[in-house]
Amino acid sequence: MRKALLFVIALFVLVVSHESSAQQRQISGTVISGEDNFPLPGVNILVKGTTRGAITDLDGKYSIQAGPGETLAYSFVGFVTQEIVVGNNQQINVTLMPDSKVLGEVLVVGYGSTTKGDLTGNVASVKGADLASIPVPNFQEALQGRMAGVFVESSSGKLGEGVKIRVRGTTSISGGNDPLYVIDGIPMTTGGGIGYYNPMSDINFNDIESFEVLKDASAAAIYGARAANGVVLITTKSGAKGKTKFNVGIQRGISEPTRLREFLNAGEYVELMREAGYNNDLRLGFDPINNPADYPGSDLQFVDSRLDRYSGWSDWRTLETDTDWQKQAFNPKAGTTNVNFSASGGDDKTRFFFSGAYDKQTGIMIRNDFERISGRLNLDHTVTDKFTIGANFGLSRTQNNRLSDDNQFNNPIQLVALAPITPIRDLNGQLYDRPTATYYNNLIDSENAEWLNTTFRNITNVFGEYKLTSNLRFRSEFGVDIFNQNDEQFFGSRTNLGLSTNGFGRSRWTRILNYNTNNYFTYSKVFAERHNFEAIGGMSFQRSDQYFTFVEGQEFPLDELRTLASAAEIIGGSSSQTNFSFLSYFTRVNYKYNEKYLATLSARVDGSSRFGENNKYGFFPAASVGWILSEEGFLKGNETLSLLKLRGSYGLTGNAEIGNFDHLGLYGSASYALIPGLRPTQIPNPNLTWEKTAQLDIGVEFALFRDRITGEIDYYDKNTTDLLLNVPVPATSGFSVQRQNIGRMQNYGVEFVLNSANITNQNFTWNTSINFARNINRVRELAPGQESIPPSSSRFLNGVFIGQSIGVFYGPAYAGVDPNNGDALYYANAERTETTNDYNEAERMFVGDPNPRFIGGITNNLTFKNFDLSFLFQGVFGNDIYDGGGGFFAANGDWFDNSTRDQMARWRQPGDITNIPQARLGECNGCNASSRYLSDGSYLRLRTLTLGYSLPKAQLEKFKVSSFRVFFTGQNLLTFTKYRGWDPEVNADYLADNVFQGNDFYSAPQARTFSMGINVGF
Repeated sequence: MRKALLFVIALFVLVVSHESSAQQRQISGTVISGEDNFPLPGVNILVKGTTRGAITDLDGKYSIQAGPGETLAYSFVGFVTQEIVVGNNQQINVTLMPDSKVLGEVLVVGYGSTTKGDLTGNVASVKGADLASIPVPNFQEALQGRMAGVFVESSSGKLGEGVKIRVRGTTSISGGNDPLYVIDGIPMTTGGGIGYYNPMSDINFNDIESFEVLKDASAAAIYGARAANGVVLITTKSGAKGKTKFNVGIQRGISEPTRLREFLNAGEYVELMREAGYNNDLRLGFDPINNPADYPGSDLQFVDSRLDRYSGWSDWRTLETDTDWQKQAFNPKAGTTNVNFSASGGDDKTRFFFSGAYDKQTGIMIRNDFERISGRLNLDHTVTDKFTIGANFGLSRTQNNRLSDDNQFNNPIQLVALAPITPIRDLNGQLYDRPTATYYNNLIDSENAEWLNTTFRNITNVFGEYKLTSNLRFRSEFGVDIFNQNDEQFFGSRTNLGLSTNGFGRSRWTRILNYNTNNYFTYSKVFAERHNFEAIGGMSFQRSDQYFTFVEGQEFPLDELRTLASAAEIIGGSSSQTNFSFLSYFTRVNYKYNEKYLATLSARVDGSSRFGENNKYGFFPAASVGWILSEEGFLKGNETLSLLKLRGSYGLTGNAEIGNFDHLGLYGSASYALIPGLRPTQIPNPNLTWEKTAQLDIGVEFALFRDRITGEIDYYDKNTTDLLLNVPVPATSGFSVQRQNIGRMQNYGVEFVLNSANITNQNFTWNTSINFARNINRVRELAPGQESIPPSSSRFLNGVFIGQSIGVFYGPAYAGVDPNNGDALYYANAERTETTNDYNEAERMFVGDPNPRFIGGITNNLTFKNFDLSFLFQGVFGNDIYDGGGGFFAANGDWFDNSTRDQMARWRQPGDITNIPQARLGECNGCNASSRYLSDGSYLRLRTLTLGYSLPKAQLEKFKVSSFRVFFTGQNLLTFTKYRGWDPEVNADYLADNVFQGNDFYSAPQARTFSMGINVGF
């Protein structure tokens, strides 16, 4: 009987178990964040009461076996756990609401995404929506002041030119220091453009969803040999399931210089010039004013004759003409126009995002404008539950009316050198030119020259992703970045460049084809409910080919015929081709235990065509750990400290930004008696390899009072070895330098981020975000026996010295003016206790540093009912700027350039106490390069201010639109600085490199822009 009963029970259990198993089915879905609607990777899904579990993939998707009566629990650090009964559902999509905003924010990282809670590295993030209305031509300028440790500096107010970005300092002396830019998985072309053109200007940042900057080695090492300077990941917008949404935006603004300098008027100019000549006469024992017999042949007579010439048809003695040449350099009609349109939507199978935009900026400098027409189409399509394909297409055409370098006489701002007594035009209406004008009147270029740069850009990538199992998927990407640029110049017969050749023309053309493929596996799984494991592994290949051609000619029959087809003489032309390639293998493993212990390991092997046969491959590993203390029992649920997370990382990254063939022995063409031949031009180095940067990062993240206050504090130490230096070699080799791996550089510092929700109620909110960073740069080693690379220009002071910051200012220290005779004085010893009036006897010493000690930004966002206000103050502190133009326009009447008004405070008689030496024509009394032209470059700037109003819901329904917002935006509204020049945010373009920093040489100031806009969604 007992055996029969046991048999029946066993049979019943077997049947029930079979029925239960038969009722289980595949449940799939997507988990997104309720904060920003982004997919959430790494969410734990557990069938309650069982050990069955799953984890969402990088797109937030999951699949799991469960029965109708079972309950699925969705849990993720930083979000409220949600439980859902399966019922009859086969697809369950879940929106998790954030519990801790700090931990729940989704961030894009290399080859995937993660949440802030799971991150063990340092990543700074800015959403594209925060930058959409900022009236600047490129997204780099819009990032200023928004990320801790990311220094952004525009070279000048010229449109379309380069922007310097340094992530945690400068790591290289001779190699590149810009970060690696990756847009939708494609490493972008960031160099190779003609002149100082900035390829980032081709990107419409209204199309960008987010920017992530990978700063430490743990975050960046997945990009290995190219990540030492940081990585900027750019993700463009994508569509979402639902009704098609349209958005139209229009913005219009006006611009002006942030600051003008004060130059002498006609009366002051005549006074200073005649005094400078008269002082020379007195020093030689002549007195042409009190003794007219001394006038012939005197310097005063020479000055008067020049004034006669420069004043043209007018009379300088009666001050008949008083021209404000600075006013002529700036465009009173400067402004911006932006029109953009987008549509996004989709269904279960296909999602899309489409946009088009027109941007036009008329620069504050005459002859300078920028126009961009761009379009984008992003598609992704679910072919099956396992297979997804997609493509991102971005096209743009950019036209830029360019200006010459800062050191050229046809740069508009150099008009300030002209004498104010010179009329703009002669009595026949022609623009005055030399010899009547002091220097070249480059207003002639406005009528008799053209310089148009046209760029066509195609950035496209396609991808396919196949889910091999519920835990394993494979993704393949292929992208191209095609950059075509044409630069057309014409300078007519009246211009400075075309005067002696009856017109001069040049045509330059370049094409860069950059293509890249990524192929990688992603595996993710939850073990025993507590062990979250994710691993990726794959390969990447990139090749870039560049072609360049130019031709130039002269002798044009008419100034109206401006193409080279009309040139009677072709005087030059050339073509070249270059390329580089990278082959890489990478892997990363993320591990999370019990939602509070984190670890990441990554490694990348890179091979590059840029390095020698003996060292083509490099290995770049990184490791990091994290501990979320607030998930421990002794802190969990704490009302005051809602988050405390410690993390640390250490890893190796590289820098490969040098010439494509620096490792090879090169030969160039030569000819002798018209017989062609070859000659060696470069010594080979088969051992050349990467610069290597080892970086330690220790950070803490915290949140207080239920996330009312959140923040991060980081300390980092970056040591760069094997610098890619151009090292002097013995002259007996037949060469002067060779690229070698020698030297060491260090950057270390701290970063601080603080966010606060100051006021949060139904009608009024106020949030503040503060970031602050301190970076210390030191050159630790150069070539054996080499202590310095001294300044290479007699007009500038930048050099490289062991133990100092890169580009430190080194030269004579100005000691003021001798009150007895008006001589310029310099310190004769390092202790600054003795002075000399002999420039050559002055002691050379460290007199300044172009590298800022601190950078930071403060953003405030406020809303009141339907009004919103945001403003950003950005600051740079502790850096010096060398005003190289001061040796001409602040030289106390040394020559006939017009001078700044402060020169009127010059020494005039014994006993005068002043810093401006006596005026002496052509004597260079204090005009040599010295600390006289150094000044504090610190500034605090109201970078952006936006005030907006959105229609309330009732009005939206009335007008049948989903959103309607009008806004005012101001850019560079206020600047607080002690810098004496046009603008403290400056780096003269023709000098700008790793060493020559912080120089101003007739560089255009930044633009102040006021704009109004409207955005409508429907």
